[in-house]
Amino acid sequence: MDSELRARIHDLDVTVWVGKHGLESVREEVDDQLDNRDLLKVKFLRAARGGTSTEALAEQLADDVGAELLETRGNTAVFRR
Repeated sequence: MDSELRARIHDLDVTVWVGKHGLESVREEVDDQLDNRDLLKVKFLRAARGGTSTEALAEQLADDVGAELLETRGNTAVFRR
């Protein structure tokens, strides 16, 4: 990943939060946002993770909406199409 992309990711605000209702409740919103922007940062709250890792949830969400998972860091993930 180049330094320009890293800088854009760093400055990106979280616009989707995945909570206790899991991925099902945010799939459509993530899909819509990816239609309108090139990068999307998603935060996975503790209630969403349960016994699953952020990485596993992020990979599932990427598969569900046809996006590329660029990175996970802590409880956030960055996607693009």
